[in-house]
Amino acid sequence: MIRKAHAEQNQKIQKKILVVDDYLPTRKLIIDTLTTSGNYRVDEAENGQQAVHRFDESDYDLVISDIMMPGMSGMDLLHWIREKNPGAAVIMITGNPTTDLTVSAIKKGAVDFLTKPFDIDELLYKVDIHLRQKEMLSAQSMRDILEQNRIKDTTVELSKRSYIYDAIEDAPMDNDVIFEKIAELSLQLVDGEICAILLYDDASREFHVKAIRASKGDVRDHSMQSAALKMVYNEVIERREAVLVNSNDHPDVSPSLICAPLMIRNAILGILSIRKKKNREVFSKRDLHHILSLTKRASLNLENKILYESIYSSVMDTLSSLISSIQARDCYTEEHSMRVTREAMRLARSMKFPEKDIESLRIAGMLHDIGKIAVPDSILLKPGKLSEEEYLIIKNHPTIGENIVKPIILLEKERRIIQCHHERWDGSGYPHGLKGPDIPVLARILAVADAYDAMTNNRPYRPAMSRERAIEELIQNVNVQFDPDVVNAYIKIL
Repeated sequence: MIRKAHAEQNQKIQKKILVVDDYLPTRKLIIDTLTTSGNYRVDEAENGQQAVHRFDESDYDLVISDIMMPGMSGMDLLHWIREKNPGAAVIMITGNPTTDLTVSAIKKGAVDFLTKPFDIDELLYKVDIHLRQKEMLSAQSMRDILEQNRIKDTTVELSKRSYIYDAIEDAPMDNDVIFEKIAELSLQLVDGEICAILLYDDASREFHVKAIRASKGDVRDHSMQSAALKMVYNEVIERREAVLVNSNDHPDVSPSLICAPLMIRNAILGILSIRKKKNREVFSKRDLHHILSLTKRASLNLENKILYESIYSSVMDTLSSLISSIQARDCYTEEHSMRVTREAMRLARSMKFPEKDIESLRIAGMLHDIGKIAVPDSILLKPGKLSEEEYLIIKNHPTIGENIVKPIILLEKERRIIQCHHERWDGSGYPHGLKGPDIPVLARILAVADAYDAMTNNRPYRPAMSRERAIEELIQNVNVQFDPDVVNAYIKIL
């Protein structure tokens, strides 16, 4: 009886997830991942219509649905779920994540996106976070939310928060790009005419335009610094909260304006100002709520990014000093690292890797030989062939380099690349003897670029090979030292 009660209790706390995708391998991958990684009951449907029938049989906490499906598309299914089962969270899968598509899905109630090909860890993270958010809503009484007809707004708010986080997280380091993304998303979420982000100078009490976007037309045709608007801006600064203004309050504002602060560590960084088109309906309180949610999330991520940049810059300065100490002993290491980095990034771009992976290769490429700081000059600069004992010392440099970078949490991915760049496809490499796909793919890319550069440049113990001979060596070592896909891609660009 005790076992039965315990089993019933476990069954009660299981979350129910429906996976909808007409492509069987993707559907099975998601199902297998969820069933082995969490306490979920997972059902499947191969199209939107079949998913509707599944809802007739059971309710679901979460739906993961492809967008492009024959018959009833994922967007049609999303619309149906929001109408019939508003309590279910929906994550959409797409191979072509355009901004228009994302905003459309957000407005219809999707909580998040997965972009093909997606990362398994990202899938599990997003499933977990949105099921937790659903629990939080339940704790606040779903009945009260439904009575106020706010469930759709709540779902949309969560999705906007998630999207703005992803948009900022995936953006390059350039903060100008982040501000542009925020302005663009704001326009589309509330159907505005023009959106500007203005930074505030507390000393001079002046506003400086940082980013400006218009739904159509030339942004230079729009003024965001009129006397009437500055009155509103100053009100936002003084009140430290968002305001909604229409032409009844300020005749110069036609027909309405939303203005919200961007805060960094409880200090005002600037404001987001968005205007409605003339001769159209005014902004609603719902629009104000959406913009306020967006600016709060944007402020948090801007703060995190600025903090990250500060820490990142300090860390890289320290590592650069270590690299300089190697370069002072062996100028080849500096030139080699620069060439390997350049080639690894070029190879990764040709293989369509995302920019964040290319940035990881840039860092790992420059640091991949940092472990040589512990190699004695007598070995590092030896003009002849190394003895077996000396070679064993050289083979320690990936582990030493990994240990140097290990305490830096920000460089976790780069640490693994440094550690594994001398692993071999057949498992005969070092330091861990990893084999095939067990070797991180970015380390496999760096290994090919590293080997090619070493072969095609002069060393004290041997002259450089010709380009053709080095390519032959790469081909001969496919499936032995190198990943065949990486070698084939590199030969194409060579």
